[in-house]
Amino acid sequence: MKVTYHGHSVVHIEANGKSILIDPFITGNDKCDLEADKVKPDIILLTHGHNDHVGDTVDIAKRNRSFVVAPFELATYLGWQGLDTHPMHIGGSYTFDFGRVKLTQAFHGSSYTEEENQKIVYTGMPAGILFEAEGKTVYHMGDTGLFSDMKLIGERHQVDLLFVPIGDNFTMGPEDAGQAVQWINPDYVVPVHYNTFPAIEQDGDAFVDSISPVNGKALNAGESVDL
Repeated sequence: MKVTYHGHSVVHIEANGKSILIDPFITGNDKCDLEADKVKPDIILLTHGHNDHVGDTVDIAKRNRSFVVAPFELATYLGWQGLDTHPMHIGGSYTFDFGRVKLTQAFHGSSYTEEENQKIVYTGMPAGILFEAEGKTVYHMGDTGLFSDMKLIGERHQVDLLFVPIGDNFTMGPEDAGQAVQWINPDYVVPVHYNTFPAIEQDGDAFVDSISPVNGKALNAGESVDL
């Protein structure tokens, strides 16, 4: 399995012969190295409905006929726009031909902002994503604050690669994210959701140093981890 970080919370996974894209916020994301009109994912996984996570999902999925997996209300909203969706919800799991997806809790909000209509569309509960394929487990936490059940998640799942938000203001900051790492106890950690906007500026390298002896790296956009 090859896992590549593309800035903010955008993650690309190559597993079981499939191209899987998580939270494809590309257009308007200065930290992303991708071009929305050139990516060709088979599957798109979404953690929640905020614009900086749904991103270019509609255009990408329509152009590539991508299969979209998302929390129920968000999947319904995107289905009304003509996308092929599979709805899920927190605590539920489903085994697809590309891997097993399980949604975890995430303490955050979830809504899609239609700026042209000055309308906010409720898109259900936010989630984290536990993705299992090829004998490995990737945990993309989505956007979340710290909560003690992270320890339970770590006890029940051997996480090989953890994507943890550290930006503060909207999500956990470095200190709370460090506690999350202790509870989840992953083999490798990559910080996400930071430095995209002024309000979430953080030092990713300093965070990785702070979680030693747990291994990790503040990846630049386009850098990968092989599992």
